[in-house]
Formats: sequence, structure tokens, C-alpha cells
Amino acid sequence: MNLPEYVNEPYADYTVADNNAAYRAALENVRGQLGRDYPLIIGDQHIMLTDAILSVNPCNPQQVIGRVSSATAAHAQQALEVAQTAFQSWKNTSLETRVAVLVKAAQIIRERKLEYNAWLTLEVGKNYAEAEGETAEAVDFLEYYARSALSLLKTVQTYQLPGEHDRAEYIPLGVGVSITPWNFPFAIFLGQACAPIVAGNTMIVKPAEDSAVIAYKAIELLLEAGLPHGVINYLPGLGEVVGDALVKHPMTRFISFTGSKSVGLHINAEAAKVGAGQKWIKRVTLELGGKDSMIIDETADLEAAASAAVAGAFGFAGQKCSALSRLIVVDSVYAQVLESVTQKVKALTVGDPADNKYVNAVINQESLEKSKHYLEIAPTEGRVTVGGSASSNPETEGYFVQPTVVADVKPHAKLAQDEIFAPILTVIPVKDFEEAVQVFNNTDYGLTGGIFSSDPQRLERAERELHVGNLYLNRKITGAMVGCHPFGGFNLSGTDSKAGGPDYLLHFVQMKSIARKI
Repeated sequence: MNLPEYVNEPYADYTVADNNAAYRAALENVRGQLGRDYPLIIGDQHIMLTDAILSVNPCNPQQVIGRVSSATAAHAQQALEVAQTAFQSWKNTSLETRVAVLVKAAQIIRERKLEYNAWLTLEVGKNYAEAEGETAEAVDFLEYYARSALSLLKTVQTYQLPGEHDRAEYIPLGVGVSITPWNFPFAIFLGQACAPIVAGNTMIVKPAEDSAVIAYKAIELLLEAGLPHGVINYLPGLGEVVGDALVKHPMTRFISFTGSKSVGLHINAEAAKVGAGQKWIKRVTLELGGKDSMIIDETADLEAAASAAVAGAFGFAGQKCSALSRLIVVDSVYAQVLESVTQKVKALTVGDPADNKYVNAVINQESLEKSKHYLEIAPTEGRVTVGGSASSNPETEGYFVQPTVVADVKPHAKLAQDEIFAPILTVIPVKDFEEAVQVFNNTDYGLTGGIFSSDPQRLERAERELHVGNLYLNRKITGAMVGCHPFGGFNLSGTDSKAGGPDYLLHFVQMKSIARKI
């Protein structure tokens, strides 16, 4: 099977009038589909339940996106049994057939990109560019993993012992569980499920409660692309109910999770326990977020640095695990950088992403309350230069948090250490580059980070000493591209599984060595 050389999916430009009009037409089309009921999908069964999760528009919580059936532990048992049965045939399906499903799914997304973009805008609050970036990333994951499977899973080099024929092959693990976040509910959902699937595994997928409708749309497109029933099973529900049941069950072979540190560590601990009848050690891949920093030194292009800081901190309201939350600036240019960042933040548009505003609402009431907690702390730990407020009547106003910059924050303050996941940027002054490196590495996390400097020696030192899984020099620290920037973090940011990287599929296979005497 020959596929064209991999390239990242291009982005549409929605400043072009015709593209903008087409996006707005897609929004109207999707608005006509709101409020529907969505079932579980287990094998070929669509199971509609009265107990449902209500998905709402975070920018307008009175607008119901859909009602999604909420699975129980009994449904988890059923899904595991169905997936185990499907595994017996799927593992023996040719690699080319499995690859073809991913390629077909990618093509479906291209054909309906605006529709998927619109669902992302309405269900999780992504503006046009953010939604476009996510659907393009979904295409990238599918195309990249298709090619990875063809190149990686067919080639295992072994040497030959005299008198033997020696070889090794990768075989799939079995039934996996994918638990995905609401902030990239289409791209991560598809990538985290389809990498194991193309390697020959079967999957049970539990999306985040706040984004279960767009996840259902992803399941629909995979089935349309030719994925057999039972290879993927859609099991939305409460994490403490269905998620816990799936993680603990002895039939579960591996778990992929993207989300909060606390939940990820709980999953890791539970997965390490061997249940009755369990014949394997469960394999776990985790991506757990970060407290991401960028250094600006006195040699930097300060205008470019300030622009990159604002883009990294406030895109999608700071709700990316890669988002900039700590700006570390040397004293000699601190005031200038702070003023530039503050003025740029004041110019950001805040409002409904359906109108293509830059800063959207945070995802839900819980996130809003958490943001308010840190906004209350802000004046005690620093100086608020812009923002500092949030919606007082979220049910009518939406879950909006004003983009906020907090200056003069100490490196060990709560604002500088806690993952907040909101449009709140702390600015930390340091006396020199030496101190900047120390502050950069002083958190429990290690996902993304960056530096702006024109000093080659400092950039080389940054490459050696800034301890993060994804490091960016003289550019923003968000926007990892599949195939170009394998994504995953150090320390408590996860297992550094490197999604979109050349060895990601190896997490979902095991090598079998075979020697035949001749």
C-alpha cells in the first residue's frame, strides 16, 4: 500500500470573506441539529438511556447542544466483552485494511471540516481559527498514524543465528480504554483511539462529559469510514462511574488518558493493581498538563516575544495544557515587556466564538469558580495590570473570565505553581538569565516551554537545561504540529508518550520473537 508523502493539513483563512460566510452558514446548519439525544454505541447496538449528560454551550449555557446517554459499570462490562470478541478478528485483519479506514476517515473530515468546526465552536467555545486548527490536527493524526503503521509495524530488524531463521513481529495488545479531555475533543479523541486501532487493538472510548456530542460525531465518521462494529465502542458517562470501572477491570489491557494530574495519577495507581483473573500488567500512557513558562531575556526581539506570549497565554482562553501561564522576564526589559503584553491583552476581543471573538468562555461552572478563586488571590500575590474579573451571572452571561495579567509574582507563589487552565498569565521578574533558568525548572510539571533570545549560547544552553518535553525557541509555545513536534511532557506532565511522534504506536503493541531451527 503506497500513500503520498505525509504533510500537515493546511488551514483555511477565515479573514477571507467567502470562507467566513461559509463558516457562519455551517454554524446555522449545526444550530438546527442542537438538542438531540445521543445513545451509547456498544458493538452494533445503539443504547438510549433516560439517565443523560447535558452538554451546553459554555458561552451560552441555556443553549443545549445535546443530551448524551450516561453509561454505567454494567455497560462497561458489556463493552469490554464486545471489544474482546471484536479483537479476535480485528487483530487478524490486514494492516492495509486497517490503514485504509484511517485514510478514509481523514478524507471525510476534509469534506465536512466546516461542520465539525461548527460543532467545536458551539460545544466547547472554539473560535474559527482554533476550531480549524483542531480539525486539521485530527486529519494529521489519522494520516500520520496510518503511515506510521505501514513503516513501523512491518519492519523489525533481527540478525540471524547460524542454523536458524530468526524474526520478530509486533502484535497488538488487546482491548484498550481511551479517556479524553474536553479541550481537544475531536483531535485528541480521534488520535488517542485510532493509533491503537490501526495497530490492531479494539477500543472503548470515554469522552469528557462537556464534549460528548462532538465525540459522537467522531464515532459516526469512523463507522462510515468502514470500521467494523465492536472495534470502537462509545461509552460516555461520569468518570467516577464508568471511567473507574473500565480502568479497574481485569479485561482492560491498556489505558490512554489525557486530562488532569489528579485523575491521571489515580488512574495510574488503580491500573497498577492486578485484578482477579488478570493475566497482564496494564500499560498506561498519560498526558497530564503543565505549568508552562517562557523566558524573555534582554537580547530578545521584544515585540515578537510579547506577541508570542499573548498568543500562547490567551488562545482558547488559556485552556490548553501547552498554554503559557508563566512569563519569566529579566529585570532590564521587564517593564517594557510588561507594558507591551498588557496593551496587547487589552486589545483582545472577548465574547462568543460564533462571532469569532478571540477569547471565549471557560468550559463550565466548575472552571469558572476555580478561575474566580485565583482571581481573588491575584492581588495578594502580585499586581493585576489588566482583567481580573469574571462573569457574575454565568447562566445568562456565559462562563467568561476576562483575560488577566498578574505582574510581579514570586516564583513559588500559588499563581506561579498551580495549573489554573484559564486566561490568567503570571509575569515573574528575574535578575538575569541564570535565575530565569532556575525559575523555569521550579515546577512539578515539564510539558511545554520556550525562550526568546538572540544569544546563540543561551539558546544552546536552553536546549540542554530547560526541562520540558516540548521546547520552543523564538516562537509561541502552543501549536504543536503532528509529525513535526512529537507531543508529551516530563515530570508530572505525564509519561512523555509523544503523540504524533514516530514511536507512538509502540505503546500499543508488543514484540514477539520467533526463532525456527533450519
